[in-house]
Amino acid sequence: RYFDTNRLPITPIQMSTTAAKTEPARKVLGLHRETGETSITIDLNLDGTGVADVNTGIGFLDHMLSALAKHSRMDLTLRAKGDLHVDDHHTAEDCALVLGDAFRLALGERKGIKRFGYAYAPLDESLARAVIDISSRPHATVDLKLTREKIGDLSCEMIPHVIESFAMRANITVHVTVLYGTNCHHKSECAFKALALAIREAISRSSLPGDVPSTKNVLE
Repeated sequence: RYFDTNRLPITPIQMSTTAAKTEPARKVLGLHRETGETSITIDLNLDGTGVADVNTGIGFLDHMLSALAKHSRMDLTLRAKGDLHVDDHHTAEDCALVLGDAFRLALGERKGIKRFGYAYAPLDESLARAVIDISSRPHATVDLKLTREKIGDLSCEMIPHVIESFAMRANITVHVTVLYGTNCHHKSECAFKALALAIREAISRSSLPGDVPSTKNVLE
């Protein structure tokens, strides 16, 4: 399930908008979302070094989000408390939604970036491909070929849903495919690493700082 962005109970405590006239800072600090199911706070810096400090209460989700931050070189701090006595669904989904919101807000105006990114990432016998378009058209096609019920405390059905929820809220197009593999941990991890590398390429600054990478001259 997805929520209307305008109706979400999200409170941005602090946003950093400029570091220099030519290089605006792309970060969001203290974004908070509170519902009857979860309480989540996030700091996100798109121009970081890949430092991650993640605690969702779900170990494998922490592992995937930390890998995403590391290989995209985004700095991510995320704290979540959720109704894990029910199951992992609300916490995993809401963490992805808040991450997507933070990404969208930190990115700001969609100009001066490369817009498109793609990457392959292997992990032993598994290989994943990710393609991303900072398009302002939310879409996600995710095929991870997972066969287990759970990895650690994270349901395998939630792993593609995390990517889908992030893409929808970030307002981007994402295609993530595991091409082959046998180990579900490896398949999941190389998918998040490929996505991270594609994000790093897509949000990297182009040689034309004010250019909108679209024939429409607008990405919104």
